[in-house]
Amino acid sequence: MTDLAVAARLSAGADLPVDLLACHPRLPLAAGIGTDEDAGRSRVRVWDCSGGGPGELASFDVALALTPWGDHRPPSVAWHPHEPLLTVADGNVLRRWTPGGPAAPLPAPDGCEALAYSPDGRALWASTSGDDETSAVLDPATGAAAPARWWDTGVGAHPSGELVATLVSDQGATFCVFARPGGEGGAMRQQRRALVLDVDGYGTPLFGPDGRYLALHGNAYLETLDVFAFPSLRKVLHTRLARDEDRLRHNLAFGPRPGTLWLATPGGTLVELDVAAREAVEHGDPDDAAVTALAATAAGELLVAREDGSLTLLTPPTGDEPPSPATTAGEDAAAFLAGTGDVPADGDLDDHLDFTDGDHDRGRESLAEATDASPDDPTWLRLRARPNRLSAGHAD
Repeated sequence: MTDLAVAARLSAGADLPVDLLACHPRLPLAAGIGTDEDAGRSRVRVWDCSGGGPGELASFDVALALTPWGDHRPPSVAWHPHEPLLTVADGNVLRRWTPGGPAAPLPAPDGCEALAYSPDGRALWASTSGDDETSAVLDPATGAAAPARWWDTGVGAHPSGELVATLVSDQGATFCVFARPGGEGGAMRQQRRALVLDVDGYGTPLFGPDGRYLALHGNAYLETLDVFAFPSLRKVLHTRLARDEDRLRHNLAFGPRPGTLWLATPGGTLVELDVAAREAVEHGDPDDAAVTALAATAAGELLVAREDGSLTLLTPPTGDEPPSPATTAGEDAAAFLAGTGDVPADGDLDDHLDFTDGDHDRGRESLAEATDASPDDPTWLRLRARPNRLSAGHAD
């Protein structure tokens, strides 16, 4: 592990620091969003990260996004997987930017909280707030919407393009659900095999560039980092991070070196984590400016936004050429999908899931019989065991 090399620096404006960065998955483009609560607006900036560094291509304002509890949050944003097309929620419309200028906006579904394109770009998925626990799938050309099974927070695409990971969150437990694209009307086809996480409040699932690791950062009560091997879903890392009142929601990125994860801290440092070796190195900033967002570009560089308005493009070390993997990302995705199947379109999702916590498989039948749980067990297991114990006539 060696020092980071600075590829380019750019000022994004200290008056409105960037608190979300979204990089195009294949093109040298990045979007950054900063929010002005007093003005009731968020500013979207778009940069070209090729050549000599991140040159600004566009800047425009969108309506302030709010959670159902009235807190502000960055607006929903999504890059098309192949085209230079950025879609951003702006009140009751979806604003679209292209290098040639704005494209015609689309109608936004009510309560749009997260956006993601399907890996083939033929559908636009929208997570929505509401009591019906449904999401929306949109035709990217017309904006025509149809209801779909609920998901929340965000969508992480596996590099194979054959599946995605998203969340179905609840205060007692969160499922990381895997899905195939190409369902009815372009909807996700959620799969039975899933991960279960304690409580809620996690960030978007993040696959590494070779698809061998899946990282999840949260949660609502503790600052945790969990990394799972894929396709086995075996937990390879779990750690509690130092809790900070200025918690960053967009501060995790995989670097170009397989199995290397980067974590930004509010204090201004970047932590380089070798997942397999469980070794970490902290990289400081000469100016000691607080980090506000972190993302990885399509070329594997790190894009770092700081509180002073600076935007830095960093080149992480790649090290020695890694050995060729035994299987490709496509083969790993096929192996995972061969061991699971589509969830039926009707009924409660968790009635059809076979899930694991990364250490133990948790089949539906075994959970129905679980009556023992200690205070050290996760919340979701204790919530399952208590009613089972009472119905079986056990004393508390």
